Amino acid sequence: MSRGLQGWIGFAGVVVCAGLVAGCGARTNPAPEPVAQGPAAEPVAASPVGVQLRKSGTGWELVRNGTPFFVRGAGGEGSKDLLARLGGNAVRTWGTDGLQKKLDDAHRHNLAVAVGLWLAHERHGFDYSDPAQVAKQRESFREVILKYKDHPALLMWGIGNEVEGFEGGGKEAVWAAVNDVARLAKSLDPNHPTMAVVAEIGGKRVPSLHRLCPDIDIVGINTYAGAASVPERYRAAGGTKPYILTEFGPPGPWEVAKTPWGSPVEPTSSEKAIAYRRAYQKAVIDAGGLCLGSFAFLWGHKQETTATWFGMLLPDGTRLGAADALSTFWAGRPPANRCPVIVSLAAVGAAEVEPGATVRAKLIATDPEGDALTVRWVLQADPRSAGVGGDAEAAPPTFPEAVTTSDALGAEIRAPGGGAYRLFAYVSDGHGGAAVANVPVFVKGPPAKSPAGAPAKLPLVVYDEAGRKGAPYVASGYMGATKSLKLDERCETRPHGGKTCIRVDYAAPDGWAGVAWQHPADDWGDKPCGWDLTGAKRLSVWMRGETGDETVTIEFGILGREKRFPDTAKVSRADVRLSTEWREYTLDVPANADMTRIKTGFVFTLRGAGKPTTFFIDDCQFQ
Repeated sequence: MSRGLQGWIGFAGVVVCAGLVAGCGARTNPAPEPVAQGPAAEPVAASPVGVQLRKSGTGWELVRNGTPFFVRGAGGEGSKDLLARLGGNAVRTWGTDGLQKKLDDAHRHNLAVAVGLWLAHERHGFDYSDPAQVAKQRESFREVILKYKDHPALLMWGIGNEVEGFEGGGKEAVWAAVNDVARLAKSLDPNHPTMAVVAEIGGKRVPSLHRLCPDIDIVGINTYAGAASVPERYRAAGGTKPYILTEFGPPGPWEVAKTPWGSPVEPTSSEKAIAYRRAYQKAVIDAGGLCLGSFAFLWGHKQETTATWFGMLLPDGTRLGAADALSTFWAGRPPANRCPVIVSLAAVGAAEVEPGATVRAKLIATDPEGDALTVRWVLQADPRSAGVGGDAEAAPPTFPEAVTTSDALGAEIRAPGGGAYRLFAYVSDGHGGAAVANVPVFVKGPPAKSPAGAPAKLPLVVYDEAGRKGAPYVASGYMGATKSLKLDERCETRPHGGKTCIRVDYAAPDGWAGVAWQHPADDWGDKPCGWDLTGAKRLSVWMRGETGDETVTIEFGILGREKRFPDTAKVSRADVRLSTEWREYTLDVPANADMTRIKTGFVFTLRGAGKPTTFFIDDCQFQ
């Protein structure tokens, strides 16, 4: 992608401020922020809208309710009202969490929905060579399909997302499972097409999908830097089924240049707008009759390598240039007031410095309408490690005190402890448009040491009946599909000890959820505290399942070094298989572990098993 911006000159008046930026979408972030509640909307009545895939004179087309339908869509949780106003007509989901509300909201904004049926990935422990697991997963979708097949917003069924993995993509057992789910969807709902979503089109993906998945109608393609060449490469690989770009956007962090210390160089939001526009022109408009449209990524915001890499919106809903670029295609014109443009943001002098050194950055920004611009400066640490394939990531800490001065042309920071950082400039026009860029900075030397936790007397009880009041850790860290998760800490059904235990209910058939016992409550590494558990040899917890086939992961210390106040040690035990009887499970502390600050004292996570899951916890303590 071109790094230059041509045709933008001048400089608008700028008001400057420094502050924090909220993290999002990370595994160790709290549950989503509550939304202001008004009167509950009436559920949308079932009124099926048929969608057919039809061969046309020039290729393929979707026909929805008798009218040709070209997908002008995006994936993500951002404002549906804004998407519709910009000319979008569709949204995509990856799974079925909260699906009723998503379908209803989309319908009220005249948007169609490609509903994702999430298929488990082998890198997460699923075994496609196990017929029982495969059959159980397939049957888990039966109720979902029957429940939503007549919703008027339904556009198609999306079978999996990159389930073939990131290698050759030719494992026949995986494609057989994809086709089995597609066949089930067609048998239950003949009125909507099926789509399988792949990670790019290299390896054996295209020939395998065409040969082994006759019940898949459409190929969904997730592509970034390679988007512009998709039509030629897809046909060369033997692709004849129609396709939809199911994810596209700027080059990914794996596709760009790196700094000398290994941090990927992120394009500015203005450069990303050019990438979105080029991808749409080449892979959608110029693709001929094989392309049925696209879903841009991401309609919202997410921590993935950085806080801003893929988001088309900021956390407050403000548009970035990518939204304007696609609106030009969708609606035939850009918004009346366009987003500001960042011409450049660069470090002045060395970008590798000693702790305490001053780092200067220079900003040049403009606005198409000449609006006065405000700038917010944020210094944020880079994650120590990035997720894979879009897996959730923890939002790294920010350092507001490090931004010492800032003005219309740039900012100065005082370098904190050793490590990789980014200085972000958030530029806003005050009319719903923004631009953002960051400059990487590396501080030499070891990270700044943060304080130890409060001294703990062992054994330290994380949970038991007697210690519920004033407990050292609080079950406040809800993660994942939180609306499907319920904890009853006063359950009287067969406790291990005393009169009560904890009952955990997870109602969703897919997705994942978990809870972290935290100190302090509701903190994800932004505050000090935690407990100094020096001398602890193990964490002991008693658990049982309701049916005896429940599988969970248990751990402590999940806050990594990307957080400002991380856990100093982590121990995890995956795939704990529960029985119907109480059993003790232990996490042994390694001999060399630093236990001086443990902020997350106990954590469980679980994945949907195709049906509701219930299990019980009791008598959890460090010994």
